[in-house]
Amino acid sequence: MSRNLPVNADRIAEDIDALARITEPDHPWTRRAFSPLFLEGRAYIEARMKAAGLETRIDAAGNLIGKRAGAKPGSGTIMVGSHSDTVPDGGRFDGIAGVISALEVARALQDQDIQLDHDLEIVEFLAEEVSIFGVSCIGSRGMTGQFPEAWLSRVTDGRDLATAIAEVGGRPGVLLQQNRPDIKGFLELHIEQGPVLENERKDIGIVTAIAGITRIEITVEGRADHAGTTPMDSRSDALIAASQLVLDIRNAAVERAKRPGHFAATVGEFRIEPNAANVVPSKAVLLIDGRAEIRNDMEAFCEWLDSHVIKLAITYGVSIKSPVRVSDNFPTPGDAELLSTLERACDTVGAKHRRMASGAGHDTAWIAKVAPAAMIFVPCKEGRSHSADEWAENDDIALGAAVLFEAVREMDRQI
Repeated sequence: MSRNLPVNADRIAEDIDALARITEPDHPWTRRAFSPLFLEGRAYIEARMKAAGLETRIDAAGNLIGKRAGAKPGSGTIMVGSHSDTVPDGGRFDGIAGVISALEVARALQDQDIQLDHDLEIVEFLAEEVSIFGVSCIGSRGMTGQFPEAWLSRVTDGRDLATAIAEVGGRPGVLLQQNRPDIKGFLELHIEQGPVLENERKDIGIVTAIAGITRIEITVEGRADHAGTTPMDSRSDALIAASQLVLDIRNAAVERAKRPGHFAATVGEFRIEPNAANVVPSKAVLLIDGRAEIRNDMEAFCEWLDSHVIKLAITYGVSIKSPVRVSDNFPTPGDAELLSTLERACDTVGAKHRRMASGAGHDTAWIAKVAPAAMIFVPCKEGRSHSADEWAENDDIALGAAVLFEAVREMDRQI
């Protein structure tokens, strides 16, 4: 890289490579939250935080925090970070690039003897990915007073989540009372997990919004019959109707995605009954994962779905229950002032940038509910993520870290 950056690219590469080596040998790159390997990786990060002169602690929600005190106590906190846990078999850069880039911001400030007025906290959030307890963003929800109390009693392999949080150093007894009114601004770097930046040869994506995620369950009921003797035109086949519905959902999502604003809909879960080769399927249940940057797009999609299943039921001679919204999270826009700050930081370091939405969820979405927050994306090869093939060039990550560095300095002056 020919740019003269304020961060050290070699240090970033060293840390990401070191964390990559902490993995299940037969399942690269696997370091799931609450596992011994996760704790080993976290110990490495904490040691690097301390080497950078940061004061480390684990908060009540189990987040690892490295603090660099500001020159003006009581001015509030600028926070930068991401997560180090992974999905199974894929996560060499997802989250990790953001944690190490945040750490590099603190190191670069130390190298250049730059004193911020505000406290700076580098955070490695607990369990951003869906954990073994079936829930995600545990640390960011817990830090900001958005942790559901019922989650503490979720049990996996004989231990509950409260015990697991305590085992990583958290304090479940006071977790529900935790809040952070001192946060004045939060930034997160992440690999894009999509192909847009690579295809357009852009260095940085400035995230306008994290898409809302709506999950919708639909049940189709037909009639079980003998597969060999029931005439084809006399069947009430739940699977045939459900299959048509899957195709229609895909086509509707493709058309909606052509409009401004990110939109996607996927049938990711599908099961049928009685699931026997010689029986006409009597029931099919499917789960739709819908994601929308613009809330009205999701509402319009749901309205279309409600009316469309009625037509399908008539056409195929089945019964389709009204779609049920199993979960429904609204989009989270990035803070307008921070988006502008990030654009100026890109210009300062010479990074080509564009605005774009995130179709994936991130810890930023939870911090944004209590403080100004924004994200940047860096390119990843072929848009691959949650895969052993996930890859991001270190020069791209370093450039992103430089953007964070410049943005943090401006935030310190402006907020």
